[in-house]
Amino acid sequence: MIDVNRLPLQSEGGLMELLETLVDPRKPRGVRHPVVTIVAIAICAALSGARSYSAIAEWAKTLSAETLAKLGSKRPTPPSEPTIRRVLQKLDAAVLDSQISAWLLKQVSATGQGVAVDGKTLKGAHDIGQKPPHLLSAILHQDALVVGQIAVEEKTNEIPKLPELLKPLPLKDAVVTADALHTQRETARFIVEEKQADYLFIVKDNQPDLRQDISDLNLTAFPPGGNEH
Repeated sequence: MIDVNRLPLQSEGGLMELLETLVDPRKPRGVRHPVVTIVAIAICAALSGARSYSAIAEWAKTLSAETLAKLGSKRPTPPSEPTIRRVLQKLDAAVLDSQISAWLLKQVSATGQGVAVDGKTLKGAHDIGQKPPHLLSAILHQDALVVGQIAVEEKTNEIPKLPELLKPLPLKDAVVTADALHTQRETARFIVEEKQADYLFIVKDNQPDLRQDISDLNLTAFPPGGNEH
């Protein structure tokens, strides 16, 4: 878990500077809390473990008036749960997620770290009659922090989405791990040549030639999850 208190907020390149580019989706009349404040609270709350709108609102109640001011608030009290929910639902989630992910990765640095690429189907996150969304995510091994995610549409699969997911992320000298689905020549080339990172892929029996080539190397070292045979 990232220590929120160590994140740069108001300095150059800080969170508040990044969020200044946000466009408030609400009509100006009656706005009590700036969109920058609401999103900053949501980000910091999420990094502190909040996983719902209610949890974000409860986390915000613990903030002092001084901290709220640092987050751009003009009021001594935080926004309510309905306000947080309405604003976040109206924002362009894909654009904001891309910006925040790249910014977070700069704060923690992926250099020498493992970055797992993993796909998950969100079975409960869909309306009746619709298929559940499938997301491809990039996650820091050490911090268990999602630094990027992208939707995988029905007419495609995870393979062409991996470069799109990783493209905006600073991954130089990181190690990208993924399951056997992503053991592809073009994916490996993209990671090494374009992202200047390394990779660790799994080879299964559905790629017999590659598996045999590896076997022919007669390696003496083997991964902890493997065996000597």
